[in-house]
Amino acid sequence: MGTPANFTAEHLRSFIERIERLEEEKATLASDIRDVFAEAKAHGFDVKTMRQVIRIRKLDASERDEQEHMLDLYKQALGMIPEFEKAA
Repeated sequence: MGTPANFTAEHLRSFIERIERLEEEKATLASDIRDVFAEAKAHGFDVKTMRQVIRIRKLDASERDEQEHMLDLYKQALGMIPEFEKAA
């Protein structure tokens, strides 16, 4: 086992190298995700809406319901919801 300074430097180097590898993997995954979005767009899907759906799917049901309720409330307050939808 070397001196404490060597041991610390080796440990530090190990952590740094692991993080660097993970950063490389993250960049590769981000590129793959961009490719999938580009493919979806080429097939006529709206990427902006897909991103919203993905964000919404990450929420649990109660969080999703609360956000949808608040959005409807704000839209109604701003007159963005037609009159026939308000009764529903």
